[in-house]
Amino acid sequence: MKKITAIVRPEKLEPLKEALFAAQVGGMTVSQVQGCGSQHGWKEYYRGTEVMLNMIPKVKFELVVEDAEVAPLVDLVRSTACTGEVGDGKIFIFPVEEVVRIRTGETGAAAV
Repeated sequence: MKKITAIVRPEKLEPLKEALFAAQVGGMTVSQVQGCGSQHGWKEYYRGTEVMLNMIPKVKFELVVEDAEVAPLVDLVRSTACTGEVGDGKIFIFPVEEVVRIRTGETGAAAV
């Protein structure tokens, strides 16, 4: 199993969520996050002083899927979230050693 973490633009929340549901993803966790990278933020003025705001709002999607599902889902996320501009985001893939469903105690793929 693998964990896919995708950090994307906030305006891609609904299109990506719908695309993942259409791909029959069993579940996902979505968080509002902030980060910085190539976009470097922007300047604003607060009480006459220039302030650099370099924490950009983003949305983080987290999915745990079987290994065979990783490549198609990464392609789906990339095609849905891509605008071609700096700040489109990143996709990270991690190995998942074990999953346990709290309610039933099921483990492995049955717990996902």
